[in-house]
Amino acid sequence: WVIDRYGRNDVLRFTKDMMFPIIDFPNEVIIKVHAASLNPIDLSMRSGYGAAALNMKRDPLKLKSAEAEFPLTLGRDVSGVIMECGLSVSYFKPGDEVVWAAIPPWKQGTLSEFVVASGNEVSFKPKCLTHIEAASLPYVGLTAWSAVKQVGGLNQSNCSGKRVLILGASGGVGTFAVQLVKAWGAHVTAVCSHDASTLMKKLGADEVIDYKAGNLEEQLKALPLFDFILDNVGGSTEKWALDLLKKWSGATYVTLVTPFLINMDKLGVADGMLQTGVTVGSKTLKHLLKGVHYRWAFFAPSGPSLDEIAALVDSGKIQPVIDEVFTFSEVPKAFQKLEGGHARGKTVINVISKK
Repeated sequence: WVIDRYGRNDVLRFTKDMMFPIIDFPNEVIIKVHAASLNPIDLSMRSGYGAAALNMKRDPLKLKSAEAEFPLTLGRDVSGVIMECGLSVSYFKPGDEVVWAAIPPWKQGTLSEFVVASGNEVSFKPKCLTHIEAASLPYVGLTAWSAVKQVGGLNQSNCSGKRVLILGASGGVGTFAVQLVKAWGAHVTAVCSHDASTLMKKLGADEVIDYKAGNLEEQLKALPLFDFILDNVGGSTEKWALDLLKKWSGATYVTLVTPFLINMDKLGVADGMLQTGVTVGSKTLKHLLKGVHYRWAFFAPSGPSLDEIAALVDSGKIQPVIDEVFTFSEVPKAFQKLEGGHARGKTVINVISKK
């Protein structure tokens, strides 16, 4: 499935004429895709979000013609089998049944029979999961991992008993983050709509707040203060959410909703980066003076982090949360489903099914 221009769902086109991917660098592998999954970034990229930044990353020196960004294949998650390995890849060999990866957004995506990934983005998938289950985790798992551990500084040894608030807990990143901090011993408060509360309890949330059951800010202010907040929602939340943190105790607010790529689309790469730097700098300083840490987090591809996530999955601490599975021919339908919002976990594509 490719797009030849940015736009709505009708830009998705099925093609059988794609070139078989080739290995350009010695650290790359070709994966035969068994299953893939959709994330909100796929909707955004279909509509052209982030195009300025991603094109710069794809072709920093502007060596290629203007048409080089299309046809573009979307899809970030893959679970599948290694077909070929570059010369410097030592961890994997062709025929390794069981790999999963999240492919960064500047590369061709996984809604395809084959995909190229760097060896350091790939990891052996959890043994206890099928390809379909495994494909639901890498992108959201690494995004949550980046936000909670790399940026937020929480880990297995310092998380016990900490009060964690997760805003937007029923989507892909939220369902993963709830289980992750729970596995590390935190006390988790999840914010979602009422119909997702059973799911949240099942995933281990200690308290579930329905954001439709009255003023969310008031509901949360009635609770004890938090050590850590993960915000998947953004918007006006940021204005009041930081007041829910414990002051002067190293408490951190991490948001995954940032204007980074939007700034670059609007202002161009250099000015966009400058604007972004000014914004995050001033917000960080403003909140630091109030005794709390304010941080932005982004998805970061990483095989080693996937190894750690796989260990958590195999030990039963994290389970995939799948909303619906579509066949490969139903990709546009899967995009529509995602666009409708209110997902409970992930939308997965079974690529191998030939229907």
